[in-house]
Amino acid sequence: MEKLNRRDFLSYTGSALAITVIPRHVLGGVGFVPPSDKINLGLIGVGMQQLGELMRLIPNERVQVISVCDPNKYPVGYHQWGPGNGLKNQIREMIGESSWGGNVNVTAGRDCGQDFINKYYARSRNLEKFSGCTAYSDFREMLEKENGLDAVKIIVPDHAYPPLILAALKKNKHVVMHKPLGNRVSETRAVIKAAGERPDLTTHMLAWSPIHDRYETVKKWIDDGVIGTLREIHNWSFRPVWQQWQSYFSERPEVPKGFDWDLWLGAWPDRPYHPHYTHTVYRGWYDFGAGSIADMGIYSLWPLFTTFGIDQPPYSVESMGTLTRTIGEHDEMKSVVNDVAFPLSSIIRWKFDASAKTGPFDLFWYDGGMRPPTPPEMEADNKELESEGMMFVGDKGKIIGGFRCENPVIIPESKMMQVTGAKTVQLSGEQRIDATEAWIDAILNKKQSPGSILTSGSIIETAHLAAVALRTGRKIMYDHKNMKVTNIPEANKLLYRSEYRKGWEI
Repeated sequence: MEKLNRRDFLSYTGSALAITVIPRHVLGGVGFVPPSDKINLGLIGVGMQQLGELMRLIPNERVQVISVCDPNKYPVGYHQWGPGNGLKNQIREMIGESSWGGNVNVTAGRDCGQDFINKYYARSRNLEKFSGCTAYSDFREMLEKENGLDAVKIIVPDHAYPPLILAALKKNKHVVMHKPLGNRVSETRAVIKAAGERPDLTTHMLAWSPIHDRYETVKKWIDDGVIGTLREIHNWSFRPVWQQWQSYFSERPEVPKGFDWDLWLGAWPDRPYHPHYTHTVYRGWYDFGAGSIADMGIYSLWPLFTTFGIDQPPYSVESMGTLTRTIGEHDEMKSVVNDVAFPLSSIIRWKFDASAKTGPFDLFWYDGGMRPPTPPEMEADNKELESEGMMFVGDKGKIIGGFRCENPVIIPESKMMQVTGAKTVQLSGEQRIDATEAWIDAILNKKQSPGSILTSGSIIETAHLAAVALRTGRKIMYDHKNMKVTNIPEANKLLYRSEYRKGWEI
C-alpha cells in the first residue's frame, strides 16, 4: 500500500492549518453573487470522483463549498482508473502550485479536498490565505455543527448512501447525490419515500442528464412502426473496470493512519479491514457495491425509462454470470462458490409489463465483455457491434445506438435511407439544460430538480434486482407492489440488509 510521508503531507496541507475569518462583503466585486443567491454546500465523500466534479463546480459563483467530510484523511488506498496524474495536474493549475500533492499518485481524502478548496478560493479572490472550508471525518458531526449548510453533495460507496441521505433530509438539507442510492431494494425505497415526504427539500441524482432527444427520436421511429412492434431492448458495457475477487480475505493488514474503518463500514457489522474492500474497488462486492449495472446502467437506462414511460420495475428477472473452477486438495476440479462478489461478466434479462407509452418488452443488460450477437442487418453492411451500445429489436427491424443511445440508426443502412433520407439524424436541443445548473437552479428556486430521486424508483429497483437474481441463481418472479419475490421465498432476504450495526438501522 502507498505510504504518505510528512513531507508529502505538508506539501499540500500547509496553508490549511492557518485560520482566517473573512466577512462575506469582502468577497464582493464584479460579478459578486449575494449570499441569498448562493448555496452553502458540504461535500460528503472526498474521493477522486468528487474532486473531479469539484474542479468543474468550484468556479460556479452560485456555490460556496464550506465543508468536506470523509472517513479517510489522506490520499492512501485509492486506485486510478488510468495512468497519469491528470486530476492532480488540473488542481495544481487551478491553485497555481506546481508541486501540490507531492509525489503521492492519487488525489483524494478530506485533507486534499479541504486544502484544494481553501487554496482555490484564496487565489480566485486575491487573498493571501483562506480557511473557510472545514473538514470532518463523521457526516453526523458535519450536519450537527455546520449551521450555515444549505445542501450536501454525496459521493460515497454504494452501501453508504441511505443513512447519509436520510440524515441530511432529517437535518433539513437539500441533497445532491450520485447513483445508485444504496445497494438494497428496501433501503432505496426508504430513501425515496423520505424524499417524497419532504417536498420542501430538493433532491438530485447526478446520473441525470438532459439527453432525451436521442431517445425521443427512437421512440418516434418505434411509434411510427419503423421496426414493427418493440420486443427487446439491449444495453451492453465493457465494465467492470475495477478488479474483482471471489471470496473474502483472511489476512488482516493494518488500517492506514487517518482512516476510520468503522465509519467507512457504516451499517455493516464489524469485519477485518482490507484495502480491496474500499476505495475504487468496493463496487464489485455484494456487501458494498451494486455492480456494473448500477454503476453505468443508471446513466443509459434512466432516460430510456423516462422517455418510454417505464414507471414500474420488472415482473421477472433472470441472470447468467461467469462461473469459475479451481483445483481441490485432492487434485480434483471443483466449482468456486461465490456469494460475496459480482461475477466477472453477466447477462441480465428483465421482463416488463406494458405501460401507458410502451407495450410489454424484454430488457437485456450485458457487462464484462458480453454483448448480443451481431445482427444480420449489420453483417449485410459489413459492420459489427461496438464494445458498448444499445439496440432496439422489433418484429420488423432493429435500431442501433451508442451506450446511451448516441447517434441512433435504423439497420440496415438502406432502411435508414428509406425512413430519413440520410444516414444520420441531426438531433437538437440536447445541451439546452446544463446538468449542474439544473440542480443549482432547483435549490435556489425551492423546487424539485428534473433529476429528482422521486423519478428514479423504477430504474433503481430494476438495477438492484439484478443482484438478487445473480445471487439466487434462478429466475425470480417479482411483485413490485408488495416488494416480494413470489417464487423463491428465501430470495426475499436479499432485498434487505441482513444485519445492522447499532445506531445505523433503517
